[in-house]
Amino acid sequence: MTDTQSAALSTRLNWLRAGVLGANDGIISTAGLVVGVAGATTSRSAIVAAGVAGLLAGSLSMAAGEYVSVSSQRDSEEAALDFERRELAEAPQEELVELTDLLVARGLSRDLAREAAEQLTERDALRAHARVELGINPDELANPWHAAFASLIAFTAGAVLPLLAIVLPGASSRVPVTVGAVLAALALCGVAGARLGGAPIPRAVLRNVAGGALAMAVTYAVGTWLGT
Repeated sequence: MTDTQSAALSTRLNWLRAGVLGANDGIISTAGLVVGVAGATTSRSAIVAAGVAGLLAGSLSMAAGEYVSVSSQRDSEEAALDFERRELAEAPQEELVELTDLLVARGLSRDLAREAAEQLTERDALRAHARVELGINPDELANPWHAAFASLIAFTAGAVLPLLAIVLPGASSRVPVTVGAVLAALALCGVAGARLGGAPIPRAVLRNVAGGALAMAVTYAVGTWLGT
């Protein structure tokens, strides 16, 4: 696998992992909200209003947070590239020595590292230093709009499940159906997250399911208490 293919695979895995986490957040936060409201009232319209409001608020909040976070990351990457560009213009020989030392630190012999550094510098000095020294691919800087849109979609996709589960059944079975559907979805998210991250599946599933169950139990208890 080439460096480009490896970087692309890593990027795709990061997006998938972020998608799973976003959906997980959407499931838990919306489930906690609608179950809490269902504990306080049997009014379908009140539950729908609360669920839709929570979905919109959560998805937009996630999108805004990702946009700000990734924008800061991109600003840092661009600043690092600008600084490296100035160093290459002002002290090219020193930068060549630095690149050679970095390649030696990665396991190349001094002679081979020098030859590789010279060839990389001739081809594209900034790209070489960006990859080896900074760990940045100049062609794949973080995109805040992509991150914001992906978070919005992932959160919304996760939030739709508990919203439908609480609205479609009758009043007497709303909470049990929602709890069952949410815990099953969280288990699947736990499996997906564990596989993407290379972590033990049982632990991830248990952590996910326990967290969701606790959130729903607390909000339902509070809702019931406030409703009475």
